[in-house]
Amino acid sequence: MNTPKVSIRALSKRFEGASVNALQQIDLDIAANEFVTFVGASGCGKSTLLRTIGGLETHSSGELLVDGRPVTGPDVDRAMVFQHYSLYPWMSVIENIRFCRQLAAHTRQRSSADVEAASGRADALLRLMGLEASAQAWPNQLSGGMQQRVAIARALMGRPGMLLMDEPFGALDAQTREVMHDLIRHVHRLEKATIVFVTHDVEEAIYLGGRVVLMAPRPGRIDTIYEVPFGDRRDQDLKHAPEFLRLKREILERIRETSGMKTDLEQLQRLSGLAESA
Repeated sequence: MNTPKVSIRALSKRFEGASVNALQQIDLDIAANEFVTFVGASGCGKSTLLRTIGGLETHSSGELLVDGRPVTGPDVDRAMVFQHYSLYPWMSVIENIRFCRQLAAHTRQRSSADVEAASGRADALLRLMGLEASAQAWPNQLSGGMQQRVAIARALMGRPGMLLMDEPFGALDAQTREVMHDLIRHVHRLEKATIVFVTHDVEEAIYLGGRVVLMAPRPGRIDTIYEVPFGDRRDQDLKHAPEFLRLKREILERIRETSGMKTDLEQLQRLSGLAESA
């Protein structure tokens, strides 16, 4: 059996001063080139787990391996894309994309051939993201969707083996988000990177992922893993298919159960009651 890209065993994390574990007894394998999405109620630890895989957080106990090696911090093979684009405003689009090639981890023993290859890589990513006409534009001249495309291109510049995405499309309007869904699936097919994607949007999680990992809160843990049965070739019409809607309903109901709220109306009534008693 091939070694998984990510192997997590009995992983737990407790924030200093917290009364409960942010993560408890997480067990999960993620294969190379897999696209896995994480959903769950607020506070279930999905972003904390993503940041721990990325080396931005440390775990308190258990084992976390990437490519068979313990994660001890960030690495050039694991690129992060966040909801907020974090582009450098003093750099053009193409300069933002090329930025990672200026970091020390990418410049050790770099030859002129490496520099030329990196320039070609940046141009190829511009074309892939549909940003050729905006290569010399400043970030504040771009729409939100275009800024996120730049952020994804920058993350891909160093050819990472893994792309970690924390609600990257959460701030986009519905139409732009659909475009980005198809774009990131296209990128996944071409780049062959493992993608771990955190979202609050169950429809997004099903459409993008080969598996949907549902996490539950208090403490943060894996509750259910859903295999997505729709294959690699997907289009937006799939979101209206009966089997897609059934899976979406099943996951939503499970999220409500794990969060202690069986219905949205129950949650609204409880919030209303808290407001009246305040």
